[in-house]
Amino acid sequence: MKLYRTATGCLLEENDTFYPTHLDFDQLVAHEDLEAYCATLIATTPVPAPAPEDILPPIGSQEVWAAGVTYYRSRSARIEESKDAGGGDFYDRVYSAERPEIFFKATAPRVVGPNASVHIRSDSKWSVPEPELTLLINPSGTIIGYTIGNDMSSRDIEGENPLYLPQAKMYDRSCALGPCVLITSTPLPLETNIAIAIHRNGTAAFSGTTQLTELKRDPKLLVHYLFRDNSFPHGAFLMTGTGVVPPDDFTLQPADKISITIDPIGTLTNPVD
Repeated sequence: MKLYRTATGCLLEENDTFYPTHLDFDQLVAHEDLEAYCATLIATTPVPAPAPEDILPPIGSQEVWAAGVTYYRSRSARIEESKDAGGGDFYDRVYSAERPEIFFKATAPRVVGPNASVHIRSDSKWSVPEPELTLLINPSGTIIGYTIGNDMSSRDIEGENPLYLPQAKMYDRSCALGPCVLITSTPLPLETNIAIAIHRNGTAAFSGTTQLTELKRDPKLLVHYLFRDNSFPHGAFLMTGTGVVPPDDFTLQPADKISITIDPIGTLTNPVD
């Protein structure tokens, strides 16, 4: 089942029918057995489906973190963008190392939801979206659901010097989540597709796909490293990295439209400004 956060509260969706939860997002994430609790709500009286403009990003007080260099395509892109700064060697080492790259991505106010605009940094000339399966983790460190993430990235800033990663990744509206959270304790199949399409002036400017079979790191292992010596009283989101990177001559432009699809979660669409 799917969990939506809306202007009037959190809703569950099962087989195209919506049900109220009577709890806010933070209370739901902290629930001892969220999947079982949500199943009990299916017997309640349905409510109308939310209007698209009423759907908010599915986040409460959680932090958003991200893992990098978890796909071979990401490794290759990071090596290429940083070759003039001497960063290629250690990106290769990160890809092969036991310890993953994990970094802070966003606080909730910096996150946008479906149909809201993501942003290009004003001091970047080479920006791309990164489509990522994103984990919802409860305070005890258990994966309780999955959503779609867009990790907006300024490749020229990061490529100039890898120490500039925070500036390349963390700024207002640099992160999109949604449109919902798929609530399940069962890992997604490795054959799950992650697809992205970018349209410009109504024409396809870029598209690409990958599968979870290409994800080098086990999601549970990523969570293990995130929760090492870290506490998350409201739970956390963890983006798992990207396996789809546009060619080096591509950069986002204002008014582009980004659509990321992961079945069975849905499609996250965001315009660019």
